[in-house]
Amino acid sequence: MEDGITKYDSLAKSIIGVSGRQVKGSKSAQELAENNRKSAVRFKSLHLLVVGFFLWILFLHAVGIYFFTKGFLLSRLVLDDKSECLQPPLKVSHTSSISEGCWHPKQFNKAIIIIIDALRYDFTVPYQAKSQHFHNTLTVLHETAVRQPHNAFLLPFIADPPTATLQRLKGLTTGTLPTFIDVGANFAGTAIEEDNLVSQLREANKTLVHLGDDTWHSLFPGYFDANLTHAYDSFNAWDLHTVDNGITEHLLPLLAPELVNRWDILFAHFLGVDHAGHRYGPNHPAMTAKLLQMDAILRQLIEALDDQTLLVVMGDHGMDAKGDHGGESDDEVEAALWMYSKKAIFGRSKIEYVHPPATAKERAVAQIDLVPTLSLLLGMPIPFNNLGAPIEEAFIGSKEPQWQNLAIVNALTGAQIHNYQTEYAQARGLDEDATSLVQQRWLKAINYWVRLRFKRLSATTDLQATYAAFSDYQKENLRVCRSLWARFDIPSMLQGICILSFALVSIIAFVQPSSGDGADDVPFLMRNIAVGIPAGALTGYLLSLIIPDTFGIDGVAFGAAIGGLIGNGLAFWHNRATNFIDNTMTLWGWMAIVFTLSQSIGFASNSYTIWEDEILLFFLNSFALIATAASLRQVNTTDRILGIYHSLLFLVLNRAASLSRLCRDEQMPYCRSTYYASATSSTSATWQLLISYIVAILLPEVIKSYYQRTKSYEGSARFWIGFAFRVGLLGAAVYWTLDAADDGNWLSIPSTTLLNIRINLAQIILAVAFGAGTTTFIWAAPCIRVEVSSIDGSSEIAKPNPKSMTILGYANVHGSRYFLLFSGWLLGIILVQKPMGGGVLGLLALQVLSLLEIVDTNDLSQSAIGPVILALLGSFHFFKTGHQATLASIQWNAAFIALKTIRYPWSPILIILNTFGAQILTVIAVPLVVLWKQPPKKTGLFGDVAQAMMRHICYYAVINLATTMWAGWLRRHLMLYRIFSPRFMTGAAVLLVVDLVGALVAVGGYRWNVIAINEVFGW
Repeated sequence: MEDGITKYDSLAKSIIGVSGRQVKGSKSAQELAENNRKSAVRFKSLHLLVVGFFLWILFLHAVGIYFFTKGFLLSRLVLDDKSECLQPPLKVSHTSSISEGCWHPKQFNKAIIIIIDALRYDFTVPYQAKSQHFHNTLTVLHETAVRQPHNAFLLPFIADPPTATLQRLKGLTTGTLPTFIDVGANFAGTAIEEDNLVSQLREANKTLVHLGDDTWHSLFPGYFDANLTHAYDSFNAWDLHTVDNGITEHLLPLLAPELVNRWDILFAHFLGVDHAGHRYGPNHPAMTAKLLQMDAILRQLIEALDDQTLLVVMGDHGMDAKGDHGGESDDEVEAALWMYSKKAIFGRSKIEYVHPPATAKERAVAQIDLVPTLSLLLGMPIPFNNLGAPIEEAFIGSKEPQWQNLAIVNALTGAQIHNYQTEYAQARGLDEDATSLVQQRWLKAINYWVRLRFKRLSATTDLQATYAAFSDYQKENLRVCRSLWARFDIPSMLQGICILSFALVSIIAFVQPSSGDGADDVPFLMRNIAVGIPAGALTGYLLSLIIPDTFGIDGVAFGAAIGGLIGNGLAFWHNRATNFIDNTMTLWGWMAIVFTLSQSIGFASNSYTIWEDEILLFFLNSFALIATAASLRQVNTTDRILGIYHSLLFLVLNRAASLSRLCRDEQMPYCRSTYYASATSSTSATWQLLISYIVAILLPEVIKSYYQRTKSYEGSARFWIGFAFRVGLLGAAVYWTLDAADDGNWLSIPSTTLLNIRINLAQIILAVAFGAGTTTFIWAAPCIRVEVSSIDGSSEIAKPNPKSMTILGYANVHGSRYFLLFSGWLLGIILVQKPMGGGVLGLLALQVLSLLEIVDTNDLSQSAIGPVILALLGSFHFFKTGHQATLASIQWNAAFIALKTIRYPWSPILIILNTFGAQILTVIAVPLVVLWKQPPKKTGLFGDVAQAMMRHICYYAVINLATTMWAGWLRRHLMLYRIFSPRFMTGAAVLLVVDLVGALVAVGGYRWNVIAINEVFGW
């Protein structure tokens, strides 16, 4: 590298020397060097200010998104009240005591509560034909419920979304509904401080033991017996066995005579089924193996159980067809619940209920119903915040239906709910109208209870009516609570929309034409912004002191954002005449506007949002056809041929990329997934491995051909593209081959050995991509070669005092060198994608190159169409790399591509690269729209690069503002949390990633490009 720099230093001096001799009266070399130094300092200072301006835009977007999100995500007030054992909510004949039962006679002294993570209900019911790998595998639950109906029952167990494990555990222990934000005075970290079943057991001096998923220790720190508890890391979704084997090792010994009396409640949280789903999908032999393992373990537990121990098995959520979860589709919320006891105490209210439901659509119970059920069975008070109801099968009795017992437990639960409802209404200041219907149901139910208590009711129908009255009250209260907690903070949402709107205005003002270089205005803008931010922050702080309830600490952030916006607006008003028409009156400008606005308007429709990937394909195909027509009108034959060729190639690549699809539930049955091996798999098909090798062989050659057309395949380009980039792609192909070999047991090599090889290989590739690639880009000389003709006509390299010299690669010196940065990131992001995703990103790289040629042949380097098409490409390939605007489509396995366990910040970074890789690549490519095929001395490039980047960000800012406003407007829509809210969150995340990468990588990288080129050709 040093020899290359020395050679080009000699070239620079040689050029200066030639100029000094040939131009009479020219400045001396020292003066030129001094002028170059001053120009370099001026550029570097301006560059820092421009990067600062982009970071300020990022700050505005972050603040705007924060305020809208704070008002949009549902919240509830967490009450500190706790239920007391000796203070039942209703007077009952039973005498409350810890030994006999607090509010109701307890049935069990001990309990084993087993969570099989992601145990979907249909994993537990029999099928006549075994067409899926999970069919007829975990049979013990259904078998015992049918053969011993008084000892066991099996029911669908419906989770409230979001179906994430942490939120589900909160619901399973508190009995309350999940919300995005829980506000409480004692809230600290993720620990559950509100009243819950686990804390009630602990306060009753029960010895609690936990085995498995370490999430429990975040929620209940210090609750479990340290000597008997064994927790395991829960985040490595590729590890199917460590947690389950660890539980199995310690679970059965705890039932041995020497240990069985050392604990009261045992929690065991298995993760293998969930991890098998994430890694392979439910329809895979690995799922069969895990379900068989669970079946065997449960059979052993049944044999070892005594009469005083209750055995509970449940899923905290289900999984979708690919094995993922997090959303609210039926497969994700339909878990299973099974209870078993050696004592025959369970029953059914109807004879036809003896057999478990055939599907999860029949006789389902809510997961929050587990809390009052377990509390009463174990003799504990029901947690104060509980909203669930007792499960009928647990209290109806094993012989004749005990309607009186069922009425009592529902009355106790209803009274506890009523106490909570009263306290919550007072704390929130709710008016009577909000709860009037609930109060009517309560008065009806309590009237039945009073008559029952004073023996005025005794007939079976009267007892059934009492039970039904309290059940109706609980259901109505649950409905009201859902609506009350779906209360949005409209002022906060409007604050966020206001900031995002004014940020968009600032972006639009920046990209409009000015009298000079667009970057030259930035120092004046930044000076006003630097004054406005602290002034606004101070104002917000003072207002938060005067009116704390209205402003609070958030007033500082809001004030800083508004202050900066005011300063920026005054600067624009004072410093430049903004023309909002000139740049958008051409066909290309109008096309950019139509593509952006029509998509933004479309997000008001749920069907449009569902089929967004197809809409983006239509836009990109439309651009390719219009570009073809425009190229036909080119006067220059070369431009005409190149324009037509690359426009048609762009169209063909669109169609090729569209073959990769991951369908969302709402698209079925009109969509067929091709990204994975099947619609029920999370692994790649064997044939898809060939894609990685095809990319490794062809992609470097195609990139090389683009370099050769401009004579730019010189210097560092030869080493990086011809060797390092190619070897890195081949390494990525080998990585995924080893992964498939591990999944399919193709080799006799132990799985741990294959894992270590893969991780080391991935780390080497990432080091090459981001370490060596970035170093190469920063320090590389321009991709040029100098041919010097001596007097006798022979050709030499950098010979002193030449008569003439030819610089190969001169015409594309900016673009060819900057593309090295793009290719480094391309290598790293291809690695973290599945083979199909890597192939799609290879097509994306070719589309970027074709787009650059289209822009060049049609002279569009200063038009908005190039940056907007890049944004459309990024959005389109987001879907083509196996993603959707849903939580369930996040490929969490990417966190372990180069790591064995979760490590911060590297694991989240890997997930971001996997999820938003297409958008990251396209924002890095934005400067190429301006730099491609530009000579070194082209003036105004920096301003053009800054404006192109801002136009690119403008597209995402418009999309984010639109999805934000539509989510706010449609906040009561039935599909809000299934369609509109995930799309808003996706748009917000993409915007922040694009802002950050655009400022620090793309615009930041341009600095090194300019410095390297101008050190050779002068400033």
